[in-house]
Amino acid sequence: MQIHVVQRGETLWRIAQTYNSSTQHIVQANQIPDPNQLVVGQALVIPIWGSFYWVQPGDTLWAIGQRFGIPYTTIAQMNQINPNAPLPIGLRLFIPPIPKRNAEINAYIEPRGTTVSDALLRDARASAPYLTYLAPFSYQVRRDGTLQSMPLEGIPEIAEESGASLMMVVTNLEGGQFSGELGKDILQSRAVQDLLLDNIIAEARRVGKFTDVHFDFEFLPGDQREAYNSFLRRAAERLRNEGLLISSALAPKTRADQPGQWYEAHDYRAHGEIVDFVVLMTYEWGYSGGPPMAVSPIGPVEKVLQYALTEMPASKIMMGQNLYGYDWTLPYVEGGPYARSVSPQRAIELAKQYGVPIQYDVQAQAPHFDYVDEQGKSHKVWFEDARSIQAKFDLLKRLGLRGVSYWKLGLPFPQNWLLIAENFNVVKR
Repeated sequence: MQIHVVQRGETLWRIAQTYNSSTQHIVQANQIPDPNQLVVGQALVIPIWGSFYWVQPGDTLWAIGQRFGIPYTTIAQMNQINPNAPLPIGLRLFIPPIPKRNAEINAYIEPRGTTVSDALLRDARASAPYLTYLAPFSYQVRRDGTLQSMPLEGIPEIAEESGASLMMVVTNLEGGQFSGELGKDILQSRAVQDLLLDNIIAEARRVGKFTDVHFDFEFLPGDQREAYNSFLRRAAERLRNEGLLISSALAPKTRADQPGQWYEAHDYRAHGEIVDFVVLMTYEWGYSGGPPMAVSPIGPVEKVLQYALTEMPASKIMMGQNLYGYDWTLPYVEGGPYARSVSPQRAIELAKQYGVPIQYDVQAQAPHFDYVDEQGKSHKVWFEDARSIQAKFDLLKRLGLRGVSYWKLGLPFPQNWLLIAENFNVVKR
């Protein structure tokens, strides 16, 4: 698999010729609506076996081998060159496919209303072959320990057809918001907790497809830290007796005593000891109510992951990843209009519609662009593309993490799934 960034004046035919591919294969892989209209700076995945690399000033065969994780002698052999001879700048080298490693992949799916839309089911069906877990979001706890049900029709069948497992997501959402008071009510009553666990187990048995129960309790008061840990210990014992895994979602912390109600009750070390794995919510640095910036800039993401590695083994960590970006109206005003979410495909269409090139921030490892709409208002868009996702996959592999967890399905990003297949053997449970 090759990632190619469109340059000014390039055509799809010329790009296909460069990589010994075809325009049809590239259009299909990237779901390009109009092959005659590419965007300068747009990242394309080229579906070929292996990839090509053009020698840059200062390159050595050994350094190139280190970069791709392949012995330099293998590269020399594949390209029929002397491994000890200097490399001419601009030489095209064929790089064989990088060996894959096993990884678990999760994606949340959020039905809205009382039914699961056909569009959401189509996206789930297309994505499920690349998933270990498909996670309907969410069963909401009530203050008396009962569960508010959610629409599931079609989702268990899609998971079964693809070999994916269902993850049962349990949250302290109330009225569309995470409620610290609701969480506290649950955590302060052993009787309510017993009933809640009874209801969770009953629902898992009824559906019959869940392999993991995933607790996403957010915005808990800081003084509920030990109560939450104790609840998870009790939940782990009961769920494992049912043959179920247990996992939890954690806010993106960089130190144990990080202040703020989103962070204080989330004890990385305790969760690492209690549950089978965690999902770190390593996104939303750029968010709808904040100033324009990358949603998951790689530097801050790595800082969270590095801290987590001091508290739990890498085999228990799933890195969170967004499947969306945001379109901000400028100038940004605190408390002003919220940015609207956009899929990576929609972001490219916006750049095409307004005739602007896509830029790439190397430090954040994220694409972005600016445009002016029909009303004369300026906009800033940050989103994800093949380059930003590959950078996260490289980080995941370097740190030896368990896998990646996506928020959320329903936002088209075909390149992401192809890159999963290129980088990982997806574990099925």
